[in-house]
Amino acid sequence: MEKLTKATELLDYGSPDLAALITKSGWRDLPEFDRIGAVYIFVRDEIKFGYNVDDAIPASQVLQDGYGQCNTKSIFLMALLRGVGIPCRLHGFTVHKNLQRGVVPPLVFPIAPESIVHSWVEINYNGEWLNLEGFILDKAYLGKLQASFPSKGKFSGYGVGTRNLKSPDVDWIGKSTYIQNTAINQDFGRLDTPDDFYKRHRQNFSPLKGWLYRNILRHWMNARVGTIRKGHTPEDLATFGYEATTTPAKL
Repeated sequence: MEKLTKATELLDYGSPDLAALITKSGWRDLPEFDRIGAVYIFVRDEIKFGYNVDDAIPASQVLQDGYGQCNTKSIFLMALLRGVGIPCRLHGFTVHKNLQRGVVPPLVFPIAPESIVHSWVEINYNGEWLNLEGFILDKAYLGKLQASFPSKGKFSGYGVGTRNLKSPDVDWIGKSTYIQNTAINQDFGRLDTPDDFYKRHRQNFSPLKGWLYRNILRHWMNARVGTIRKGHTPEDLATFGYEATTTPAKL
């Protein structure tokens, strides 16, 4: 387990900002269950759901950005967990692009990649490996979606892939957590570090699409996420043909 607590280029928990955060928080002094929970809640709710310039950025940059998605928040969570002595590893996947309906602007959605690189964090707790994915969406954002789509059934879109939007498994109670797992369509397996994962698996953008994503599209997506977090679902989002169980509520 020792190798699963080491820092790496991406898991840079020894950087000044992360080291100060860990020290100031007092997380290392907590019992293991509470230590995991405190870090998990911080990453889930203090690092807002949003899209960074790239998947493979150091945890210190995620902290500086103040937002992230599945891959960048996974890097940040792993860095903090390792920084407080919790062994962890990465499990890589792809998810179907339908997960992003409502976040990706409708003019762009048809040309978006069919599969999107995805990851979650696995921790060793009480001798058992648990999957942590429920930290991707901050509670403020998820709460607005739950109010807008009061469904008890399966839901796919807006960054959510769950069998139960009303009560997804996103809280740390000593068990696995999930919020996007129903959209998974390919399993890349487990790796000790995100550094190793991104040497093998990156989103396959052409140079032009990569430039457009970094400089234009992600800012557009973040603006839409911000609009949803404020409780104002854009009108075009109701036209995507969600399942009957995910009919938008009137705002």
